[in-house]
Amino acid sequence: MTYPHPPSPHAHRMLVIGCGMIAREILAVKQQLGLDHLDLTCLPAELHYYPDRIPAAMDKAIEKARADGYQDIFVGYADCGTGGLLDKICAKHGVERLAGPHCFALYQGLAAFDTVAEDDMMAFYMTDFLCRHFETFFLKPLGLDRHPELIKDFFGNYEKVVYLAQTDDPALDRVAERAAQMLGLAYERRATGYGELPQALATAYSPAG
Repeated sequence: MTYPHPPSPHAHRMLVIGCGMIAREILAVKQQLGLDHLDLTCLPAELHYYPDRIPAAMDKAIEKARADGYQDIFVGYADCGTGGLLDKICAKHGVERLAGPHCFALYQGLAAFDTVAEDDMMAFYMTDFLCRHFETFFLKPLGLDRHPELIKDFFGNYEKVVYLAQTDDPALDRVAERAAQMLGLAYERRATGYGELPQALATAYSPAG
């Protein structure tokens, strides 16, 4: 005699496989909107440096999620420099991702980003995450704490630092301001909040039948 398999505890939940750089923001939106059906797992934030590695990592993560019983999966990445390769992984598994080229556009709103993209061509974007982790994510990996003369090599083509602020935190403002001073760039702060992330997460879930 065969017995039916018990339903997976994840059968009516959605797993967001997100970028580690926006994990805090995804959790904040989940709480803010009461999206209790969402679970979150993240790929390492360091993949920001290696976008060519994102598609393979996402492919593996989706396969694991399916094996764990998740039927509804949402990719918490925009294209993020993968040149369309992430879209191929999404199509392979029948899942959707965050719209747009990267989280900097998502936070500002895709239409708003389109209007400033040309003016921001030489902008170095910072977010709350990048402010919180500026030392460990930029200074030390690039060696700028030991060799400040490299600043010109890495940032010589930039004209300004644009801080896209998800929250109103004076401590993070100071980090962004100091970063602009250290890099010798003009400074601009834009209060974006979570941009289009709440709408994307709120509309992503469609329970499996």
